[in-house]
Amino acid sequence: MEVFYIYEVFQSFLSAPAYHLLLEGLLIIWILRLIFTKSYKPHRTELTEKEKEDLIADWCPEPITPDTPASHHALHPRVVDGKPGKLVTVNGQQCINMATLNFLNMIGNSDVEQAAINTLRTYGVGSCGPRGFFGTTEIHLKFEEALSKFMGVEETVMYSYGFATIASAIPSYAKRGDVIFCDEGVNFATQTGITASRSNIKFFKHNDMEDLERLLEEQAVVDKMNAKKAKVVRRFLVVEGLYMNYGDICPLPELVALKHKYKVRLFVEESLSFGVLGERGRGVTEHYGVLVDEIDLIVASLENAMAVIGGFCCGKSYVVDHQRLSGVGYAFSASLPPMLASAAIAVLDKMENDREMFHILQQNCTLMHKKLSSIPGIVVDGRAIAPIKHLRLKGLENRSREHDVTILEKIVQEAERKGVALVVARYLDNKEHKLPNFESLASD
Repeated sequence: MEVFYIYEVFQSFLSAPAYHLLLEGLLIIWILRLIFTKSYKPHRTELTEKEKEDLIADWCPEPITPDTPASHHALHPRVVDGKPGKLVTVNGQQCINMATLNFLNMIGNSDVEQAAINTLRTYGVGSCGPRGFFGTTEIHLKFEEALSKFMGVEETVMYSYGFATIASAIPSYAKRGDVIFCDEGVNFATQTGITASRSNIKFFKHNDMEDLERLLEEQAVVDKMNAKKAKVVRRFLVVEGLYMNYGDICPLPELVALKHKYKVRLFVEESLSFGVLGERGRGVTEHYGVLVDEIDLIVASLENAMAVIGGFCCGKSYVVDHQRLSGVGYAFSASLPPMLASAAIAVLDKMENDREMFHILQQNCTLMHKKLSSIPGIVVDGRAIAPIKHLRLKGLENRSREHDVTILEKIVQEAERKGVALVVARYLDNKEHKLPNFESLASD
């Protein structure tokens, strides 16, 4: 039997194609070579003790961080004492606070403080857990319900940190292979979100609808060339309601029209426009009279007009609810302390019952814009009704940014000595996609 088996193997070997035998022979030779060939051992040079000491003496390690000049602003922080309301004490000097985002003057409001104190006595200081892991309290749910009612949407999800809200919301929807059309003037938190999504990012010129439509048309041509791929590619349009870096407002009606024409999902970041624009402070949708359902997702920080901590996303239930599992800042960060959620509810109640505050705010913004614009040598950028004002000096546009910031810092220091608190606008020069198109900035 064994002889017959060996005979069959021998016959199969003889009947095999020549190229097959050649390939097997080469493989056998290569394996034998690997077995019997000695591994390469590089020549090692033995150094004397003196040579080792000389090398150590000559070695100069690079610093972990670059050298910081002694004049850098981060080494000379301005220390605030007490509540930063209309008046603020900076380094012992009492000033009119022109460097705050406390637009509705809710910091120090007695009703808001009392709401937080009452909740503190019931729930303690922190939540010590993400929303999905015993970090959800009744207060969080009450806020989400109250905000949904205020904004006229189906659902709201609350975050514990303003920056993380938009930075988490965008990558929870947009993924690798998707396309994001984004205004080049968006804030850094929004830029962080679109970068984290790993999507194909296409920036259009700030508030330039013609440039946006050009990019949308180009994408439509690409989609027609590969219709099968186009069916699975999602397209997003990301803008700010009121731009932090410019102080102007997005042209929302035109954006909505382009959304429907080119079938994209519209996300609006309203950290500065919420609690500011519109008759009831509902933001850019109310300002333009656009239905809130036209926006796929509204995202905002609670750290500006509402003067608390955290942020929120609101819209349709099937859109917002997705973040409860995929929003990194929601699922993995400790939830907002209940006392701050109660403070946010108290502020929201005041916003709903006192519409006059928004009228007064817009009047004050317009008056301030007019007065600042009348100062010789000063240019005020942005919309008159915007509470954030970017001031720049005429004649500095053609100089270096470092030189301009030095001059503006001296102006801020002089204003502080005279009892007015201002702040120089700072940017992450090496990380932001595009700095504002006006060079020398100070913001109030």
